[in-house]
Amino acid sequence: MTDSDPELTVRLAKRLAQTLPCSRREAELYIEGGYVSVDGQVVEEAGARVGPDQTVALAPDSLLQEVAPVTILLHKPAGYSAGVDGGGKPALCCLSQDALSAPEHGRQRFLKRHLTGLTLTNPLDTRASGMLIFTQDFRVTRKLVDVADVEQEFIVEVAGTIGQDGLALLKHGLPFNGKPLAPIKVSWQNETKLRFALRSVQPAQIEHMCRMVGLTVLAIKRLRIGRISMAALPPGQWRYLQEYERF
Repeated sequence: MTDSDPELTVRLAKRLAQTLPCSRREAELYIEGGYVSVDGQVVEEAGARVGPDQTVALAPDSLLQEVAPVTILLHKPAGYSAGVDGGGKPALCCLSQDALSAPEHGRQRFLKRHLTGLTLTNPLDTRASGMLIFTQDFRVTRKLVDVADVEQEFIVEVAGTIGQDGLALLKHGLPFNGKPLAPIKVSWQNETKLRFALRSVQPAQIEHMCRMVGLTVLAIKRLRIGRISMAALPPGQWRYLQEYERF
C-alpha cells in the first residue's frame, strides 16, 4: 500500500484510533465496514500498513457496527458450473462488484468480504440457468441445506409430443433413481414450456421425468426458491437478499 520506510508504517487500525480518537476495536469495525479510505481508496483490512505521509479518512456516513453476514441471489447464465458437475466456469466467477445489479447500489454497502466464505445452497445443472443462492448466514444454510424442504419453481422448455396421461404422470407416478417421486405441481405455461414447482429436487430429475413421458428438455430455468423470486434480475447479475425477505 505504501512505499514508506516499513519501520515508519503502522497498522491502519492503530492510526485511525489515534486520529479520531477511538478504541482500537472501534477502529477495526469502521475499517471492516468499508468506511475508511487511505489516500482516497477504501481499505477493508485493519492490518494494512500506512505511512505518516498518507491521508486516512473516515466516511461521514460511517456506522459503528459488526459486519453482518450476507446472502446473495445470482441469475446464473447457462453454461456455468453450480455444484452439480465440473463443466464450465464456476458460477462464483459471476460475483463481482461490477455485476451487482444497479438497483441494489446504495441499499447495501458492497464489501470485498461479502464475496468470501460463501455457501452454495441449492445446486443447479451447468446447462440450466436461473436463481442461485450463496450465503454467509448459517440461518439461511440451515433452512435451505440442512432442512432442504422449500419449494423451487422451474420453467422447462421442451420438444416432442407428450405421451398419453403424460401430464398426470409428471404430477405423480414417476420413479427416479429407483424410488417413487412425491406428488409435484406441473402445468403448461404455453405450447412448449412446462412449469414445475417441487421440493427436494435432485440433479437431472426434471430431465429424467420429461424423458419418461416422451419429451426432450431444451432449456431449464429456475425462477424461485421458497418465497424469493429472481424477478427481473438480468442474467449474470446478482443482488443482496434484503432484511425483510424470507425464504
